[in-house]
Amino acid sequence: MPLLTVKDLLDAKGQRKLTQVNVHETREARACEEAGIDMIITWERSPIRDFRAAAPETFFTVGLVYGAYVNADEAKRAAFDAMEKGADAIYCPMGLDVVEALAREAIPVHGHVGFVPYKRTWTGGFKAVGKTADSAIEVYRRAKAYQDAGAIAIEVELVPVAVATEITKRLSILTVAMGAGSGCDAQYLFAKDILGYNDGHVPRHAKRYRDHGAEYRRLYDDSVAAFAEFKAETEAETFPGSGNVLGMKDAEFEAFQNAAHKLA
Repeated sequence: MPLLTVKDLLDAKGQRKLTQVNVHETREARACEEAGIDMIITWERSPIRDFRAAAPETFFTVGLVYGAYVNADEAKRAAFDAMEKGADAIYCPMGLDVVEALAREAIPVHGHVGFVPYKRTWTGGFKAVGKTADSAIEVYRRAKAYQDAGAIAIEVELVPVAVATEITKRLSILTVAMGAGSGCDAQYLFAKDILGYNDGHVPRHAKRYRDHGAEYRRLYDDSVAAFAEFKAETEAETFPGSGNVLGMKDAEFEAFQNAAHKLA
């Protein structure tokens, strides 16, 4: 499957539902590509080149860290660096002026509306957004502003299904839902939730498809046991065994001893 382009993604709007997964390690990126996931996303402090190499044919978004840059020039520098390392798009949590600056440089930008975790103090904490008409119209205004600034997509998080669906119909850019229903253009989940190894709070909008947490716990316990066996065998001098070391011909060892004796 060839690497999707921005045009491919935008052409898919209204034609088929897309998928995006937030990946935490390169094995997950590789597995997403093999499974046919359309888009993956990770953060700029991850080894971007390694993720690109793991999933060379999957549309790859890199998120800029909120608060790490104070102006558009700094953000552009970071975005260009990520693109040079293999990113296809940039998730930008900064102001619309920064989004517009990146878009002017033909950098595909992914925005965020609705509940935005690092701006939660403005919306009353970890709560849904858009449940009243006034709140919903503000989400729409923000979404449209991203489109006007040149973004190619927006994450729509914790917004009522009807509102997210209506906004999706009114925009030409992609809407990527996290807890916003199937009326959006794409669905977005974290790999750790899909695979079931999230040790923290699992939000209602997430779904566990596997229980890797149980397997990781089993592997951890098994690792502790293996390390303890290694220690015990070392102390008992049963490790290393004959199969773990190199031998030497008797004549060669004797010659070594004689030579060593002369050096003493």
